[in-house]
Amino acid sequence: MSTGTSLESAYAHCADIARRHYENFPVASWLVPAPMRPHIAAVYAFARAADDFADEPGRAPAERLRLLDAWQGRLRQTLRGESVEDPVFRALGNTIRTCSLPPQLFDDLLSAFRQDVTVHRYDAWAEVLDYCRRSANPVGRLVLRIAGVDRIEADRASDALCTALQLTNFWQDFGVDWRNGRLYIPREEFAKRGALEADLVSGRMTSEWKAALAGSVDVTRALFEAGRPVAAFVQGRLKYELRATWLGGMRVLDKVAQAGFATLDHRPALGAMDVPRILASTLFWD
Repeated sequence: MSTGTSLESAYAHCADIARRHYENFPVASWLVPAPMRPHIAAVYAFARAADDFADEPGRAPAERLRLLDAWQGRLRQTLRGESVEDPVFRALGNTIRTCSLPPQLFDDLLSAFRQDVTVHRYDAWAEVLDYCRRSANPVGRLVLRIAGVDRIEADRASDALCTALQLTNFWQDFGVDWRNGRLYIPREEFAKRGALEADLVSGRMTSEWKAALAGSVDVTRALFEAGRPVAAFVQGRLKYELRATWLGGMRVLDKVAQAGFATLDHRPALGAMDVPRILASTLFWD
């Protein structure tokens, strides 16, 4: 097998991973320019595997951390130019070199995945936002670099959007995360509302918890507004992809609010009826 064919098969492997898990990766649709898709798929495949290591049921925390350490070891080998048999790293290594991607962004992602294993509560917003800085923001910056964009203003807008999307997922999955032992609303937010974890243990989404979630949604909306300009920094179909991503995230927040912030036993999600509205707003963006 030639080197070119081997590289093509490695990218095909990554693309297959992205297709199978598409719902978790907002920037992977046909709107993304074709030359970018293999590179984005390689980044996604790397992150998807690491996320699975961190969250895989049935594995002890020590084993999850060991798998993440091994994954970072393969990344280090790839960055040194050493051969790694895993097709994900064959593709990723080429992508890093071709697109001049900053290695620190991959280290940030892995540090967030390790944190998923060991940290399940947050005292302050600063801690939640720092987690998002490492778990979500690197993806946006990597997409910008793959698109050939390297501007501080674009990075700032991208960071705000990616953090907003991460937080939106937390509020959408509030009940799911709680049943998995995780609570992302920081203590400073729910304590000032008088909310008690004991109520969640008892299965009660009290008015205090709804108020805490409403306050968290307000923080998230402000971040979406700060992230809105990111679409102006890219060209072509990617511009529309980022618009649709922004609109979809805001629509999910609307659905959380429409549910009365009672998401302990209900997961608001986008449906077929939301698609025309998002598409129309994507085209007539102002």
